[in-house]
Amino acid sequence: MLPLTDSPIARDGKILILAYDHGLEHGPVDFEPVPETMDPERVFETATHDAVTTVAVQKGIAEAYYPSYEDDVNLLLKVNGTSNLWMGEHDSAVNCSVEYAAELGADAVGFTLYGGSNHEVEMAEEFREVQEAAREHDMAVVMWSYPRGQGLKNDTKPDVISYATRLGLELGADVTKVKYPGSAEAMEHACKMAGKSKVVMSGGSKTDDRAFLETVAEATGAGAAGLAVGRNVFQREEPEGILDGLERVIFGGETAEEALEATGTETAAATDD
Repeated sequence: MLPLTDSPIARDGKILILAYDHGLEHGPVDFEPVPETMDPERVFETATHDAVTTVAVQKGIAEAYYPSYEDDVNLLLKVNGTSNLWMGEHDSAVNCSVEYAAELGADAVGFTLYGGSNHEVEMAEEFREVQEAAREHDMAVVMWSYPRGQGLKNDTKPDVISYATRLGLELGADVTKVKYPGSAEAMEHACKMAGKSKVVMSGGSKTDDRAFLETVAEATGAGAAGLAVGRNVFQREEPEGILDGLERVIFGGETAEEALEATGTETAAATDD
């Protein structure tokens, strides 16, 4: 495992990934709440906030927009991804090589693995190639570990999430991104199962400021290294407020209540939601 202290995608061992791979994975629907966010420039501007340690995008976005922000933003390049138009068993196309990610200036690469899918074996083999190539470039590897497939009925059960973090450790991810398993106790178990592979919580669908910050505080208090978040940031008209709050919770160790009081985030969000 690469120590996070040596990686540009972390700060003091903590991570806040601003994820913007939604245009491929989810489609235009995720930009409808704030139409300006269909322009990647807006999200790259948001990524310059001090709380953000890296921005995760696909190859085309990186090619077109990252050169203008390379002095202000650390790049995490997703090397695989599949559109929401795909209706088959969960799988993810490899769209970029690690070598090309390095040429684009990426500090880390991301890879989605659907454990439990009928295509798990080939995805794990593809991840092996990505992980070993990333080691040659001293790049961190972040696994989007999402157990899904026709035989899996509940992908957020505590034992499933713990299995997801363990997959990250066993296959060599430096950071494993998982959904929140529903409680601090379950998150603590998932983080312990990850061993030296750090865990970040998936931000999920947009929710109100208080509920979101409380969940993040629970996750980090239980051992998570931080957060990988998209919609809960860029679907806000004024994303700086929630990022201020997240900085206090993730890097400052504050409670959600303390962060809300210090930033006034919840008051601002009352007119936003």
